[in-house]
Amino acid sequence: MCGRYRLSRRKQLIEEHCDIAPWDDDWSPRYNIAPTQPVPVIRQHPKEPVRQISTMRWGLVPHWAKDASGAARTINARSETAVTKPAFRDALRLRRCLIPGDGFYEWQKTGKQPFCFEVANGELFAFAGIWDHWRDPNRNSVGTCSILTTSPNAVTSPIHDRMPVILDPDSYDIWLDPGIRDVTTVSELLKPYAAPLMRSYPVSTRINHVANDDEECSARVELTQTQARLFL
Repeated sequence: MCGRYRLSRRKQLIEEHCDIAPWDDDWSPRYNIAPTQPVPVIRQHPKEPVRQISTMRWGLVPHWAKDASGAARTINARSETAVTKPAFRDALRLRRCLIPGDGFYEWQKTGKQPFCFEVANGELFAFAGIWDHWRDPNRNSVGTCSILTTSPNAVTSPIHDRMPVILDPDSYDIWLDPGIRDVTTVSELLKPYAAPLMRSYPVSTRINHVANDDEECSARVELTQTQARLFL
């Protein structure tokens, strides 16, 4: 799964990487984005070839849900089964999005040591996401989203048995195209990212606490000899 991630770039760099118009919302670099928090989401205009960015809550709530109590459990959607799950199947077919990031975190099951995973040297990338709109008890529309996951590659597998889907930039147009409703076509994009293009390193357990959100959360730490042997 992907339970925390990082988006530490300024707005201008996000706009350039994702080819979007200037973003009106305030955005400060984040190093410890957690479930149910507001996150930037990129969608394509339904009638024009223009990408738009807005903020949604991380944890998809289907439009038909009676309440948002399950949002923390729907931050991720398994790519292999999303097409059959009532909470995700319509979104996968009709409401796909990009969720920009520049790192994500996973915890090794034995020892609970957190690791940061990056593409190249921490460059910007985009998770494959899906979204929906839900109305709260006051009939306010709330945008929510989920990150799709897949089987791990050689970089992530020593730590976790799942990883988020990171899309190649050449696939952004296909993934976002609202005219493509054939799930088979887009499902071909939901694969592990190329391991030679990724790296990982241990980080401090400061990442465990949502209140901590600064550069130190993703700074490399040195493992003790006992810890290091666990990863040999």
